[in-house]
Amino acid sequence: MTWFRVRVPASSANLGAGFDALGMALGVYLTCRFRPSAALAIRAEGRDAASIPTGSDNLIWQTAVSVAERRAAIMPPIELEIQNDIPIGKGMGSSAAALTAGVVIADRLLGFGWKPLRILDEAARLEGHPDNVAACTLGSIVASAIDGGGVARAVRMELPQRFGVGIVVPDFDLPTAKARAVLPASYSREDAVFNVQRASLLIAALSAGATWAFPAALEDRFHQPYRIPLVPGLDEILKLRAPGLLGCALSGAGPSILVFYERGCQDVCGLVQQIFRLHNHDSEILLTGIADHGFELTEETEA
Repeated sequence: MTWFRVRVPASSANLGAGFDALGMALGVYLTCRFRPSAALAIRAEGRDAASIPTGSDNLIWQTAVSVAERRAAIMPPIELEIQNDIPIGKGMGSSAAALTAGVVIADRLLGFGWKPLRILDEAARLEGHPDNVAACTLGSIVASAIDGGGVARAVRMELPQRFGVGIVVPDFDLPTAKARAVLPASYSREDAVFNVQRASLLIAALSAGATWAFPAALEDRFHQPYRIPLVPGLDEILKLRAPGLLGCALSGAGPSILVFYERGCQDVCGLVQQIFRLHNHDSEILLTGIADHGFELTEETEA
């Protein structure tokens, strides 16, 4: 039977003050090869493959089943080959990529014929917030929200050529549930205004290529200050200043660090690595760049 292939980019969410609203697609991918089968069969290879379940508890499969159930349909068993390059548990949207892949697989095999924005809406309903899945679906940098009717809305932007991005991935995990648990139930008006100003400034700076607006545009009072005790060195990293370095932000819930820099100054990522080392943690620099496209679905043709 015909094989299909879906490739989904990693993502970094929040981007500082844009908590649960801003996301960026990264050039690191989850690739799934799938087709209908007589029985469920899942194989996983690549980065952190040992952490990927290969039974009915696999997140990609569970998502596809959930999509089918929401439409009163039955998801047929599949043969699924997973090639993962996204670090798991590091704040790079590995679960959002899996969710998006699951929605795409269900859509293709059940014949719904959904457009990307409909895929995004379904994935956002399952994820609970739209920022990561919006980047997975549309690519580039995306501002997203859930409207009054519960529908995900998203608009993508292009990163100016003068900007570069890298991810510094430390040698420890930070479960999203743990990172969310330290956040307060409410915020002061002062902090809310502070974040609205910074998120607006960041969007404008990214759109106009205004390097001078950094690092103020990456300041935040909604999540990063509360997560400092969970990520050794984060306080020093957020205060880093150097020529060519635009600023740093926690990638998603962490512990990875998103680094904005002026093109050609990628060596500034090493400053973050040095701080992790001072706190007795090794780390890896991924110069991922921005993924220009969201998920891509192709059909394999036999030679």
